[in-house]
Amino acid sequence: MAFLRWARSILIGTLNGAAKFALFLVLLFIVLFVIGLWQGDGLPKTFVLALDLRQPIADSARTQPFNIGTKPLTVMDIVLALDDAERDSRVKGVWMRLGTAGISVAEAEELATALKRFRASGKFVIAHSQGFLSAGLGDYLTASAADQIWMQPKTPFSTAGEGGGELFLRGLLDKVGAVPQIAKRAEYKSAADMFMEKSMTGPDREQLNAMIGSWYQSATAEVAAARKLDRQKIVADFDASPQFTEDAKNAGLIDRIGYDDDAWQEAVARAGAGAKSVQMPDYIKARSQLEEIGSGPHIALVEAAGEIVDGKSADGLSGGGSIGGDDLARAIRDAAKADDIKAIVLRVDSPGGSVAASDQILDAVKKAQAKGKPVVVSMGGLAASGGYYISSSANAIVAEPGTITGSIGVLTGKVSFGKSLEMIGVNVGEVSIGKNTEFDSAVQPFTPDQWADLNHQADAIYADFTQKVATGRKLPLEKVQQIAKGRVWTGADASSRGLVDKLGGFWTAADVAEKLAGIAPGTGVVFRKYPREKGFFEALNEAFGETSAVVRTFEGVNTLLNLPPLRAILSADRELPRGGVEMRVTNLPASR
Repeated sequence: MAFLRWARSILIGTLNGAAKFALFLVLLFIVLFVIGLWQGDGLPKTFVLALDLRQPIADSARTQPFNIGTKPLTVMDIVLALDDAERDSRVKGVWMRLGTAGISVAEAEELATALKRFRASGKFVIAHSQGFLSAGLGDYLTASAADQIWMQPKTPFSTAGEGGGELFLRGLLDKVGAVPQIAKRAEYKSAADMFMEKSMTGPDREQLNAMIGSWYQSATAEVAAARKLDRQKIVADFDASPQFTEDAKNAGLIDRIGYDDDAWQEAVARAGAGAKSVQMPDYIKARSQLEEIGSGPHIALVEAAGEIVDGKSADGLSGGGSIGGDDLARAIRDAAKADDIKAIVLRVDSPGGSVAASDQILDAVKKAQAKGKPVVVSMGGLAASGGYYISSSANAIVAEPGTITGSIGVLTGKVSFGKSLEMIGVNVGEVSIGKNTEFDSAVQPFTPDQWADLNHQADAIYADFTQKVATGRKLPLEKVQQIAKGRVWTGADASSRGLVDKLGGFWTAADVAEKLAGIAPGTGVVFRKYPREKGFFEALNEAFGETSAVVRTFEGVNTLLNLPPLRAILSADRELPRGGVEMRVTNLPASR
């Protein structure tokens, strides 16, 4: 009995302690909640958003969980934040710095549209450049959306046009005895030309000339409209580059000459006395907690950025990301199951990749549509090959004029290095049971029968791809076969061929989605992102476990992988087919 009384007292004491602790947590939560309401989001009463676009920017990349600190900005971050800032009375304007990032034409078109929408709300945008160093048009096209463009004195204005080059390794492979065997469907599918050809093929040159010509036409027309100048004058002014700040000012390409602090003082003067500066990433972070606050129908925003791979998405050690078929299909399925989701906007920025994963994602899109959820694709800078495959059945496809899309084709094959190894005294012995066990061997070339089988696979997947496009786009199969052949198109050229339904950016796609969902114009909508982003510790535990030594090892490997020579090697390796049939477009010229 004494023991039972003692145990009872211990139990009651434990329960009382637990109850007190729970009450403490509730009170702490209430206190923090009240403090949060009192402080708001912690932003100043009057401020100017500072937007730094001097580094390359991704379209809608997944969060890198191992980047400690501020999340890198993406195009979609900026587009959504500017829309929020339109209605935020504290935000008076945007002070933007740019000129060195080599922004693509499609990215610039999306950003410029967002900036123009922001200005239409009665707010200002001031752009400052310490020099437009890239010959490409994207940085200046973005700047042209500002009220004023400032440049530092005696700095280069190099904006001239669009172009680029490609690397061909066939001559080197021949010298070292490597045997490339890669089948492509069809003649415009150039993703493996760097291994198979010694120079640019006629079809590849044709499609690239058409692509950069389309970029040049649309970008110069948009700049001319923004600057209120004749397009032929813009062309002549660009032809005079490289030139200096003073020349650009005389030509009407910029408005003011001054340093960054001069442009900032102009922004403060327009914003009003006491205006502060808030960095765009800080604004996004402060406002992210309000993402689901609001009334009105919900639209799902599913972001698909990176190469399409089987299984789960992964953040590359050197900074890139991938689209896992499992993860993206699940995100689409989750959005389709949500009763309050009226439509889905699928943002695609991808060169393609795995056939199986692409088909898995396309199936999820079709099943969402079967449940009555309209799916509208908003294409980023690159939505081609597998990126187009997953978009093909959408109720509508929206792309910027400069978007790279199409590339309806496949490639498959390998490069065998057995003879290369023999040249340096290395011999690889292989044993296997089964006629084609070593089909994907990196040592032995394909046998004639294996080569025939490989081409049969390519033909079957290509026929299936073109049929899915014909069905999804409601086009005759014969027409799809004419415009497929692995050829890349800009959004402007794809639109005239039925591969794209409407030209525009994210907000154009959102308007189409609202209309298809039966949402009345002017009705406020709430965007809900899928999939949920993982926190740092969640991603760390999932990927590496709880051992801190593994994290230190990762940091060392990450440093090595960012060395320029190794990054170049890894980039070339990513272009090499992995033995299976793939739908990728990666052999595109880097912008000047």
